[in-house]
Amino acid sequence: MAFEKNAGASSRGAPARTPLPGGRFAGNGSLGGQLVKIALLGLFTALGVWAVLPLYVAGNWWGIGLVVAVVGLVYWVYLSKRTVPAKYLLPGVLFLAAFQVLPVLYTMSTSVTNLSDGHRGGKEQAIASIEAYSVTSAEGAEEYALTVATTGSPESGDLVFLLTDSEGRAYAGTEEGLTGIDGATVGPSGRVTEAFGYTILSPTEVNARSDELQEFAVPTGEGTGIRSSGLSTAFEGTATRVYDAGCDCVTDSETGVVYHADNERGAFYDEDGQRLAQGWQVNVGFENFAHFLFNPTFASSFFTILLWNIAFAFSVTFLVFVVGLAVALVLHTPKLRGRIAYRVLVVLPYAMSSLAMFLLWRDMFNTDFGLFNRILGLEVDWLGDPWTARAAVILANVWLGYPYMFLVATGALQAIPRELGQAAQIDGAGPWQSFRHVTLPLLMVAMTPILVSTFAFNFNNFNAVWLITSGGPFSPDNPTAGATDLLITYTYRLAFNEATAQYGYAAALSVMIFLIVSVMSVVSLGRSKALKEVD
Repeated sequence: MAFEKNAGASSRGAPARTPLPGGRFAGNGSLGGQLVKIALLGLFTALGVWAVLPLYVAGNWWGIGLVVAVVGLVYWVYLSKRTVPAKYLLPGVLFLAAFQVLPVLYTMSTSVTNLSDGHRGGKEQAIASIEAYSVTSAEGAEEYALTVATTGSPESGDLVFLLTDSEGRAYAGTEEGLTGIDGATVGPSGRVTEAFGYTILSPTEVNARSDELQEFAVPTGEGTGIRSSGLSTAFEGTATRVYDAGCDCVTDSETGVVYHADNERGAFYDEDGQRLAQGWQVNVGFENFAHFLFNPTFASSFFTILLWNIAFAFSVTFLVFVVGLAVALVLHTPKLRGRIAYRVLVVLPYAMSSLAMFLLWRDMFNTDFGLFNRILGLEVDWLGDPWTARAAVILANVWLGYPYMFLVATGALQAIPRELGQAAQIDGAGPWQSFRHVTLPLLMVAMTPILVSTFAFNFNNFNAVWLITSGGPFSPDNPTAGATDLLITYTYRLAFNEATAQYGYAAALSVMIFLIVSVMSVVSLGRSKALKEVD
């Protein structure tokens, strides 16, 4: 009867389930599997809550909706019995969207704005900062005990004033305004010593950001704000620069100068073209791209660096391929003794930390005590001349990169039947002809995609240049673009290593790098399709 019931169920379209020991069925899953699923869903829910909290504080309802939708999608997929394929596809799709698609879209959106140190927020925030920055102390002004903190890392996080008034109430002051905080720990001096969500800066860390601290102010109302007075106190005063919505301008009461808003450039300018430091973020279209392509200053640096960037990536890729393949062919000889030991020695550079090795190579090229000058008896300034610096960077990368190509070539050689080479020799082919017409074409089938990826990696090989030369040597006429700069190091210098960070320009350059590498990779892989005929 049990067989008939199962057979009847199968005939009606329901899949027959095989009973397991203990009376369980394969389709229901084990208790351990169910517990693992519950634990993973709980962990994902916790991550969703963790992501929602800062979005809620910032009032980003679109972001909250996206997080809720993703969490709901995960629950629907993994609790439904009709979405088996999606259970395997969803993790990869989510990771792809989070770490590839969204960063690319965000970079593209930033590239069409004037986002920089002076243009980070909206117009209202810029006006509040202008008024707060011009605050001067008046007699009887409110004073606060000050603790300098950040909302992120001490080196790069946004500055926050943790303030305590005369009654012991604690506040957090940012560029957006003053808010009360609960649960803060106040020390005997009246200053905040601990507050949830904030990193208290040490005196050394405060001194490192003293320039930012002097320009930082907390808006508290229309024409009022809080500024620091030393490192332990702050005062609330009246602004000397006040915004007037009627004329869309800022008037300086001390000098009488009027600064009118330029909404296309996102800043206030006076009649002489002088602007206030605080501006706001606006869309500039393709202006950032036009600067690199048509502005003489940027275009000259961009195309010079691009030419060297291509030459660097091609040279390193070609040399690591030649050296790695040559060593692999030598160690592939059957009669060679000690092949395992030789292979271990060859792979050693690849097993070492690239960070430490690049710093070591930098010291080896030192003019005064470097290994090369001492051994060769020379006094060459390797890193001070453009061409020797470029040669040094290429040499260091070849030494660190060829072991990887050796491993790939060794695996590909072992996959090629030796009978093919023997047959070529029987047909009268010499060693070179056998390699050229039999071994190399078969190798390229497996190695062409790896060569394309190696070229793309070297095109953006930030560590290789930054740790050895920092992009230098630099010309006195152009201190922002060095002789060994790659586009990626040039982008980093524009975005993070200048007095005024230019995130919009850097994002535009990053988009151009993405397009250049993508086009080259697609073209190279497309041309390599002809090699499939060999297979």
